[in-house]
Amino acid sequence: MSEIFKGNFTQQEPIPEDAIEAAMSVLKSGRLHRYNVAEGELSQAALLEQEFAAAMGAKFALAVSSGGYAIATALRAVGVQPGDRVLTNAFTLAPVPGAIASLGAEPVFVEVTEALTIDLEDLAAKISQDADIKVLLLSHMRGHICDMDRLMQICDAAGVIVVEDCAHTMGARWDGTLSGRHGAMAAYSTQTYKHLNSGEGGVLISDDPDLMARAIMLSGSYMLYERHLAGPPADAFEKVKYVTPNISGRMDNLRAAILRPQLAQLDGQCAAWNARYAEVERGLENTPGLTVITRPDAEAYVMSSFQFLLLDWSDADVNKVLARCGARGVELKWFGGAEPTGFTSRYDSWRYADTPDMPKTNRILRGVLDLRLPLTFSVEDCAQIARIIRDEVSMVYQAAE
Repeated sequence: MSEIFKGNFTQQEPIPEDAIEAAMSVLKSGRLHRYNVAEGELSQAALLEQEFAAAMGAKFALAVSSGGYAIATALRAVGVQPGDRVLTNAFTLAPVPGAIASLGAEPVFVEVTEALTIDLEDLAAKISQDADIKVLLLSHMRGHICDMDRLMQICDAAGVIVVEDCAHTMGARWDGTLSGRHGAMAAYSTQTYKHLNSGEGGVLISDDPDLMARAIMLSGSYMLYERHLAGPPADAFEKVKYVTPNISGRMDNLRAAILRPQLAQLDGQCAAWNARYAEVERGLENTPGLTVITRPDAEAYVMSSFQFLLLDWSDADVNKVLARCGARGVELKWFGGAEPTGFTSRYDSWRYADTPDMPKTNRILRGVLDLRLPLTFSVEDCAQIARIIRDEVSMVYQAAE
């Protein structure tokens, strides 16, 4: 009889006990707002910012209400205006182009490679074709990191500011440098399915005092910016404090309290995710018709999900794989579907943006299958998942030959 996987792909680990205790302390105090502190008290949000900045090797950090808010705030801080054209990956999730559009700016999509990273040749071409483009919102989609040295060479030479979306790469590195440390600003998410879990939330980092001063004012600091332990000095606020709109999006002390103990355990959690990723990778290598994503030596990834390609398969056969794996308990998401499904959508789903046909990207997206790897799965669970996928992909591939 064919084995059936019994795990739940959306079940996360419990919140750690020390995080629960910290949250209960905040609840008992009643002081949930980040600026509502007792005399001599440091807020949980300010402490999280200080600890997150240290963990990421950044000078400044700002805790906010979501990863999407962090991205939009970074774009505002670097000067994106209504009508501006902002480059971003064609392979990403809806909050990325959504953040651009929320400012009245226009997403300009860049092709994707078979490594599921931004196509640097297409990026260079689009920059050279439009001298007015001055910002790239780079999404490290699903934890895949491009050649960051080359990307920065391209952008620096053209005066293009890079904002990094690190929702899927917290703790990852390119050639030893932490993800988020190449661009002018970087945004992280603490939504339930990310590396730290507060249900919803985000953090923004930068080494630039002027950019971070604007971001703090945008978040709604009510002239209480001196309470930010990971903020720039007071003089950085002088030019911006009266001319920057309050677009409230602060993180509260409750979520910060939940996150701080998790942040302290980030390295161990990342190693656990990578062990699960490696087990699935081993199980799927050399499967006929299936392409495992090649990871460059310079990339030290953190993978809480797994992607593989069924390149040039018919839609009908991909759907057979989805159905057959689903019948055996393995929940796969497909980025090639014509309509958005759950969290999965593609660049031509976002009809508020100009979406010219992108044949290269279309071919790759039609082949991308994706599955979550929550830490509630054991390494043995991941080996079973890989066996099931391998069986079903092989069955459909052989039938189509």
